[in-house]
Amino acid sequence: MKRPLFTLLALLGLVMISFSQNEKLSGKVLNTRNEAIVGASIKFEGSNTGAISGVDGSFTLTLAIGKKYTLVISSVGYETKTIQDVEVVTGQANELQVLMVESAKNTLGGVTVTATASSARKETSAALIQFQKNTNTVASVISAEAIRRSPDKTTGEVLKRVPGTSIMEGKFIVVRGLADRYNQAMINGILLTSTEPDRKTFSFDLIPARMIDNIIINKAFVPEYPGEWAGGLIQVNTKDIPSKNFFNVEIGTGFNTQSTWNSFYKTPGGDLDWLGIDDGTRGFPKGYTTKSEFSILPAAAKTAIGKGMRNAWAASETTAPLNIAFQANGGFNTLVFGKKLGGTFGVIYNRTKKNIQIQNRRNVIDQNYNTTIETNMHDQRYSDEIFAGALGSLSMQLNPLNKISLKSIINVNTNNFYTQRNGTDISRNDSYLKGSEATFKENVFFTTQLTGEHSLATPLTLKWYGAFNILDGYIPDQRRLVYSRVNTTDPWRAVISNTLSQQSGSRIYQSLSDYIYTAGGDLAYKYTWLGYKQTIKGGYMLQIKDRLYDAVLFANNLHVDNDVLRQLGDGDIFRPENFGDGSINSNLVSFDALVGKTYRYLANTILNAGYIQSDNQFTEKLRVVWGLRVEDYDQLIGSVKAYDDRHTHTRVTDFLPGVNVTYKLNTKTNIRLSGSQTVVRPELRELSSLNLYDFELNASVQGNPNLERTKVINADLRYEVYPASGEVLTIGVFYKHFDKPIEQLLNEGGGGASTFSYQNPEEAYTYGAELEFRKKLTFMNALKNFTFQGNLAYMYSRVTDLGFDLDRTLQGQSPYVLNFGLLYDLEKPGFSATLLFNQIGERIYLVGDKSAGAGTPDTYEAPRAVFDLQLSKKLLKKKAELRLNISDLLNQTQYFYQNTSDNKRFQKDSDAYRFTRKVGTTFSLSFNYSFLN
Repeated sequence: MKRPLFTLLALLGLVMISFSQNEKLSGKVLNTRNEAIVGASIKFEGSNTGAISGVDGSFTLTLAIGKKYTLVISSVGYETKTIQDVEVVTGQANELQVLMVESAKNTLGGVTVTATASSARKETSAALIQFQKNTNTVASVISAEAIRRSPDKTTGEVLKRVPGTSIMEGKFIVVRGLADRYNQAMINGILLTSTEPDRKTFSFDLIPARMIDNIIINKAFVPEYPGEWAGGLIQVNTKDIPSKNFFNVEIGTGFNTQSTWNSFYKTPGGDLDWLGIDDGTRGFPKGYTTKSEFSILPAAAKTAIGKGMRNAWAASETTAPLNIAFQANGGFNTLVFGKKLGGTFGVIYNRTKKNIQIQNRRNVIDQNYNTTIETNMHDQRYSDEIFAGALGSLSMQLNPLNKISLKSIINVNTNNFYTQRNGTDISRNDSYLKGSEATFKENVFFTTQLTGEHSLATPLTLKWYGAFNILDGYIPDQRRLVYSRVNTTDPWRAVISNTLSQQSGSRIYQSLSDYIYTAGGDLAYKYTWLGYKQTIKGGYMLQIKDRLYDAVLFANNLHVDNDVLRQLGDGDIFRPENFGDGSINSNLVSFDALVGKTYRYLANTILNAGYIQSDNQFTEKLRVVWGLRVEDYDQLIGSVKAYDDRHTHTRVTDFLPGVNVTYKLNTKTNIRLSGSQTVVRPELRELSSLNLYDFELNASVQGNPNLERTKVINADLRYEVYPASGEVLTIGVFYKHFDKPIEQLLNEGGGGASTFSYQNPEEAYTYGAELEFRKKLTFMNALKNFTFQGNLAYMYSRVTDLGFDLDRTLQGQSPYVLNFGLLYDLEKPGFSATLLFNQIGERIYLVGDKSAGAGTPDTYEAPRAVFDLQLSKKLLKKKAELRLNISDLLNQTQYFYQNTSDNKRFQKDSDAYRFTRKVGTTFSLSFNYSFLN
């Protein structure tokens, strides 16, 4: 019995050794227009074995390690391509992107182009630069490798590296100086909508950088994509079928110079706070059911509910620990019932403690630029930020002509913060103020997408998709309490009286639920005309969004003043024994709700969109992509009842043409010209009559139901040079005209009476120039391991309106954006270093309301230099990697200022500060290990 068992084990060992000596080579076959070539033959030279490219151009081969192969790739209508010295290596992704060139007129593909494996590998490593070169419009790209080489943890941080782009508040993108409202987001080819209740924007910090395969930023419109943008269309593509099985785990830690090991304040929470989820601890008070039922309760019953709420007003002092980070991701590629099945999955968890130092002022500036500081607040925001997410995808290649994919993402992004405030306010009778705000802001984002790609016949391709998105925003039991005194010798007294207030003594609950349904498809037909391959495609998309926003505002108050009670500290003033019976004669605490229809709104939008687009190759050098998109937008805001004053219903159909011309001077140089019309619609929050107080801004935010959509005319001209693989130089100019742009403006008032609202100026325009480059410094032997990359943009804009008395730059428009990077690589020892620099020019952060003599000056954001550094070293035969990241090396204060002279540029010693922020320098260390390689 021993001998057969030994033989069996020996055979099994040989099989395993044989298996271990093979590696998979995967790739895609594309043409020079970035279109997948279906049915291309990939064979080993001198053999009939190999593979056929699928509907997305993908193929997979199994090669023996240590052996070199010659591959022959052929397809009707394309020059046959031979790639020599192809080999696979253990411990790295073996991928090959093949670019096929169309045959010259009157040939059937008999020409053979020969390349070496080294050049093919270089082409693959620069695949997205090739995409940028061959795309049908003006675009910029970010590869997974570029993301890995930066210290950026979220998509928002990554995007600030793109030519002409910057980020506001760490997550909202600004493209070509145009504020976040003028940009649009897609994930895996499906349109997304706003993720914020108070602005039209997509919060890109929802998507972890490590879950991204690539990012493409379209800067010129083509009809096959949504037409609601003017600055940029950001396409985020997550991981798909891997070339081989893999499983990676990464752990990390770090510290911030302003928070870690320093005093940190927090209020009591629940057992699931570490996951960013409220477990009900902050839920509605016991006995509360609905707004309507609460409103009819007697005063005593209302106050009894307030009395029973947890006393969580006082913050406890702790020491901020180290930040922690964990992520695991894996993937597989196998056969199931003879069908190719692949998938990826990933989980991520980050917990970061921050201490953000904020100065908040209200300045009164007269016509002679004399400044009086009416309000001067110093805030310390102690923030516990939780990010937990998971991603999963499955793709099945039913046969070379049919592929179906399912992708899902769920993220929990929570900011649990406590703000301490101290300062003065001479607009009140009380000169000195101190206060606090405790907020638990939980955002849950979920998307699931089902897509299919099918080659119905050789010239006909169908793509279809369906998606369901949920965005749940939840802010439970947000608490604000303010104390004041006239002189420094006076005791502090709580600012609560017989008036219900959002600013002090309040407990506020907010919820936002967006349910978004998207479906559509595209049909492409390829044909030959003028001796060249041509494509015509058309498609349809339906997107339905349902939103419900609700805010429940409670407040503690005193019907009869009680000076002794108001002098109690924040941990004692709202103890149960200090509550009365709610009667108007009681000098104890009463509890009630602020009522009004403006604290709730619903919305429904239906977008029907169809397009037809033609991609024509007129000559070997001239390519024109042109077409028309029609979007019918039906929108209901506020209430379904027409007699309700919150009700706003509009329906508009927009015709959006676009044309993109590419002229190839030679194989390395393009000239692009594009023109289009797009549209930007108001966000639902901006149209609602909702009015809420913002503690940090010390102002209320008010919607405007009369806002109109913005129509934008766009023009671009760009010169592109691709001198070598992985290198690029582009120079471009652009122009945009806005009919009725949308801007947010601030009308300042004393005692927290300032208000943000929205307006439609008559028109605006912007123009600018962009330069992008990436160059390997191989011209000097001492610099051969360095790569220098960068991009810079200059922009000029004006917004004008006689009625509003406007003649200034657009809100959010920077005159320049600078991004530079120096990369150092030693491939053999596995060491790399990356130094990155980012800076924007001064831009209007808050528009001042100058109507009716209000005289509120504009608030500008001052330039700030940001340096980031990453050092990386491969370990353990390159199965592991150790990375050190340093973010914001200089830790410069962020200034938001109001001019005290005609000079709009920042003058630190004389300009009046409206806000300042300082976040500290963050050091992080991570270790990544690959269990399967």
